[in-house]
Amino acid sequence: MSDQLTPPSGMWPVLYAYFDALNRLDSNATRRQIDATIAAGAPAIVTLGLATEVNRLSDDEKRTMIDDCAAHIAGRVPLAVTITGDSVDAQVALANHALERGASWLILQPPSKRGEPESFYYDFFASVLERTGASAGIQNAPEYLGVGLSAESIVALAAERPNFRLLKGEGPAVTIRATIERLHALEQTLAVFNGRGGQELVDNLRAGCDGLIIAPDAFDHQVAIYEAFAAGREHEAESLYAEALPEIVFVMQSLETLTCYGKRIAAWRMGFDVAHDRGTRPTPFGIECARRFAQRLGPTSRPVPR
Repeated sequence: MSDQLTPPSGMWPVLYAYFDALNRLDSNATRRQIDATIAAGAPAIVTLGLATEVNRLSDDEKRTMIDDCAAHIAGRVPLAVTITGDSVDAQVALANHALERGASWLILQPPSKRGEPESFYYDFFASVLERTGASAGIQNAPEYLGVGLSAESIVALAAERPNFRLLKGEGPAVTIRATIERLHALEQTLAVFNGRGGQELVDNLRAGCDGLIIAPDAFDHQVAIYEAFAAGREHEAESLYAEALPEIVFVMQSLETLTCYGKRIAAWRMGFDVAHDRGTRPTPFGIECARRFAQRLGPTSRPVPR
């Protein structure tokens, strides 16, 4: 169990799942992403998020992904694992596996059941938080997951379960700002991260986000944006954001676009290719667009250990 109560601020990469020609998880591609993002300045690494196509992974593959990440990160940065499952027991089992492998943070997704009252999801999160006892966040992404907790419920959950220390949102900057203001009004100081591929990155930081959790396709560019903003160079941050924005818009049309083309852009920039797709297959025009964006971003900007 992690005793870390304050997540490191900054840009956290959530890894893609790559598959080899036989449709097996590609552990080498996982290692390449880890090395590239740590070299680019990642303060923590996330696996089993939406970009990891967690809905397309078997339980054994989820554990393999955790094992590969933990072994290769080897304590260089904290490992955060997104926890999915439709029962408390299922989430606790996956969480315990992650914690046994050295994960520092859990990020809990709600169960897939929809149409229940908010209290159902609140009680679900509270039970998993209580039974794991680990430093954890919740993914509050109603636009992507179909359910979410109100600011009042978030505050109540943090008061009930002190190990709940991180809020992972997926919404517009104005929405995140309103949530942060409501949390402050209720005297709750959770760490708040947004996602959405880095859309509105600078405004998310202005809104008070501690950072963003994003896929690796433009990660090094987005770290540079964050670092410029944190150093007070807002004009530079805006200029860097403008350069990266066309690629962000392209890959964030949908989750299918992200996991089809975003993962290709990331792979090409790191020096390898996608061997197999479990989801949407690319079109020739899509490949043309993705190639153009990868070339515009260039190779990963810092040396990638082989």
